[in-house]
Amino acid sequence: MNSTQTHSRDTYVAGVGIHEFGRFEKTFEEIGKEAVVEALDDAQMSIHDMEAGFCGKTYLPTSTGVRVLKEIGLTGIPVPDIDAACAAGASGLSTATAMVEAGAIDVALAFGVEKMPRGFMDPTNIYPDWMCHMGLSQNPQYWAMSAKRHMYDHGTTKEQIADVAAKNHQHSELNPNAYYTDPMDREEVLDSPLVCDPLNQFSICAPNDGAAAAVICSGEVVEERGIDGAVELLTATHRTATFPFPRGGTFCASPTGNRSTTKMAADAAYEEAGIGPDDVSLAEVQDTNAFGELLCYEQLGFCDPGKGGEFIDSGAPWRDGELPVNVSGGLISKGEPPGASHIGQVHELVLQLRGDAGDRQIDDPSVGLAHVLGAMGQCGITILRG
Repeated sequence: MNSTQTHSRDTYVAGVGIHEFGRFEKTFEEIGKEAVVEALDDAQMSIHDMEAGFCGKTYLPTSTGVRVLKEIGLTGIPVPDIDAACAAGASGLSTATAMVEAGAIDVALAFGVEKMPRGFMDPTNIYPDWMCHMGLSQNPQYWAMSAKRHMYDHGTTKEQIADVAAKNHQHSELNPNAYYTDPMDREEVLDSPLVCDPLNQFSICAPNDGAAAAVICSGEVVEERGIDGAVELLTATHRTATFPFPRGGTFCASPTGNRSTTKMAADAAYEEAGIGPDDVSLAEVQDTNAFGELLCYEQLGFCDPGKGGEFIDSGAPWRDGELPVNVSGGLISKGEPPGASHIGQVHELVLQLRGDAGDRQIDDPSVGLAHVLGAMGQCGITILRG
């Protein structure tokens, strides 16, 4: 464990809010407003206490953040939109955290919102024309290629991948904010329509609508205001891919650099937080597909490289296991509004660390890790301590 910490002052999540993920006949402004108001109420603050806002979004129009806050009250603070693919919320959170840590401001609002079209994400918004023309731009294709390589190299089985999805679908039964709440077992996952071998429909997440928000503040503000339930924010790290982009064996077998990015972001996050993977009590990780979560076990240091299949077999990542992963149900069950997904993970961790997660509460957690990963290796990792 590395005890070196680089930030200048203690930072906390003072409040969190969420609008359930799913499909809604609401505007994105209405969805975002509900999450922000809940976070402000939870922090025992008002919009007038916020010194800056950072809005994660990917598919919504310009000035999304201002449009959301217009429903609450415009106070003249800066509210930039931040687009970092699936890590948009993480990028906004890391920016807010850095400003508070540096003493530039004392209180910030980090929020994300999205309304997604049905079906696969528009590849032309992410990939160059040549990839789209060659049919290499739909996510399940390269997820599946990566999974097949892992199966060949390490003996990972289709059943182990399905067990990750089954775990998350069973966890989601206890989460009222999830899109899909019907529990499933391995056979139900394997019997669902095959999308791209070895990935079935119920082992892949669905883009959808949703919002989440967090109020970030300094330790001085927590003390002065006597804020109940504030959770220490040890780090909010954001990294992108490096050249050359790695190929086979990556999270995506496309030029996204994901393998190196998650490991690089994890190493940086652990160093700044002054902990190691063995100190993590629970994690919310990117599971846009079930194999992706299995690979995250390895890249985040929860098990040795190539041992992700054995890790799910051990029962460790289940809710009653040694290191519960995605007790919220993960994106496989919640769905993925990209701008909101990471702050939604932080929402779950804050509830768990407070002991306020209700029926899905795990026993005595002390450190929570949230991980998100998107196109071009955009990776965010947030570590919280209760």
